[in-house]
Amino acid sequence: MKNIILALITFTFLASSANAAPTKNGFNLANSTIPVNKILSGGPPRDGIPSIDKPKFIVAKKASFLKPHDRVIGVEINGRARAYPIRILNWHEIVNDNFHGIPIAVTFCPLCGSGIVYESRFGGSTHTFGVSGLLYNSDVLLYDRETKTLWSQILSKAISGKLVGSELEIIPSSHTSWQAWQKKHPNTQVLSTDTGAGRNYNRSPYGDYDKGRETYFPIEFRSKKYHPKERVIGVTINGMHKVYPFAELAKLQSDSLQDEFSGQQLQLSFDAENRDGMIKDASGNIVPSINTFWFAWYAFHPDTKIFKADE
Repeated sequence: MKNIILALITFTFLASSANAAPTKNGFNLANSTIPVNKILSGGPPRDGIPSIDKPKFIVAKKASFLKPHDRVIGVEINGRARAYPIRILNWHEIVNDNFHGIPIAVTFCPLCGSGIVYESRFGGSTHTFGVSGLLYNSDVLLYDRETKTLWSQILSKAISGKLVGSELEIIPSSHTSWQAWQKKHPNTQVLSTDTGAGRNYNRSPYGDYDKGRETYFPIEFRSKKYHPKERVIGVTINGMHKVYPFAELAKLQSDSLQDEFSGQQLQLSFDAENRDGMIKDASGNIVPSINTFWFAWYAFHPDTKIFKADE
């Protein structure tokens, strides 16, 4: 009888384990749209990389910690401008901000070089985002604290949790040098190093990663067409993808180009020197785009069309 009871207990335990929902870093991945084995731990636990939830700002002339060629993510809304230095975002990856009444989430993945700004008011309420400690295709998986939904930054889409399948609205931003942003927006505010986190913002925890060919984590698709860390602007229209590498844009004699893609007339205005650009449609509306590393765009979109200067 004792052996029978032990066998039943063992069977029950194994059955419950087999049926248990997969979890990583405390996130339930039962309804994940991405294979669970491709969601990897980046090392830190959930919130091990702390988001900035109460950002402080200073005027441009007091931002002495910034050098002219330091990169920033710049946001302009209703004539007001703010700069979020990569020096700070390397350590925090997310800034939950209220931009003069508009709640936004400024996100940056140091591994993919991708800076994307989202409106964080959706579904009838305002959300705050944190760093999950998980990665997909080397890109940060965000999570919103209200529903514990996991979001792919580059896909701008929920990949598991209560809001799975939902998409985030991208707010136009610049990924450029401090010098270029300040010249264009002399009255810009700048995210302060007074974050309360005690980080050394004079150095990067990733060293020269953004210049080397290596990637720290596995990715699904690779391409040798360009240096892995070549900066590109990628756009998705009607489910189709196209990418504009700055290595190609720099060959042009102009700082703008007309293009036709997925049934739309597009105009790309760009700054090849500072690796920044913006895409508009025929009506002058900004088309959401992503400024990132070539390897990252290709890892998510191996079927992407590629702009070639000689074509």
